[in-house]
Amino acid sequence: MSKKEDVSNLIVKGKAKLITGAVQDALDEGCEPGELLDSMIEAMDVVGEKFKNNEIFVPEMLVAARAMKKGVEVLKPLLAEGGAGTAGKVIIGTVAGDLHDIGKNLVAMMIESAGFEVIDLGVDVSTEKFVDAVRENPDVKIVALSALLTTTMPAMKNTVDVLNKQDFRSNIKIMVGGAPITQEFADEIGADAYTTDAASAAQEAKILAA
Repeated sequence: MSKKEDVSNLIVKGKAKLITGAVQDALDEGCEPGELLDSMIEAMDVVGEKFKNNEIFVPEMLVAARAMKKGVEVLKPLLAEGGAGTAGKVIIGTVAGDLHDIGKNLVAMMIESAGFEVIDLGVDVSTEKFVDAVRENPDVKIVALSALLTTTMPAMKNTVDVLNKQDFRSNIKIMVGGAPITQEFADEIGADAYTTDAASAAQEAKILAA
C-alpha cells in the first residue's frame, strides 16, 4: 500500500493521532501536497457515502473530519497561497434566535474537508451579519444557513428574503438545512439548495460551486 493510500485509510478510520505522521511520510516519499489533498478529499467522500448509507454514524463522521483537519494542517504551509480552500469560500451560520451549533459545526467541517475555505459566523447570526460577511468576501460562492428550531424558521426565511434582494445575489448560492427544514420550505423561501445531512451538504456545495 502506498503512503498516499495510508493517509486515505487513516482518514476513513478517523485516526487523528496517526494522520500527521502519515501525511509527513507521504510528503517525504515525494507525494505532491496538492495530490495528497485531493486523495484526502476523496477519502472524505467515501466517509460521506458511508454515512448516507447508514454504514457509519455522526460520531464516526466527526472523527474522520477531525483526522482530515489534522492532515490539512500539515499540508497548508506547503500548498501555494490560496491552495487550501481551492474549491471556494463558504459562509455558514445558524440564523438569528437559534443557539444550536452541533449540526452547523459538522456541516462546516465536512464542507471544509471537501476543499472549501469556511467562514463560520457562529450562532444567532443576524441577517445584517450575513449580508456584511458577503460584502467583506466578494469571492464567496455559497451562503449556508442552519436552523434547528421551528420557531427560528421565520428568521431563516427573512435572511433568505434579504439576501435575495442584494445586488450580489447572482454571485452566490444559498444552502439551507436543519432538523425542521424541508425541501418544500427551501423552495418556498427561495433558497438554491436544501440538504438533509452534513455529508450531502458537502457534496451539494461542490456541485453549487462548480
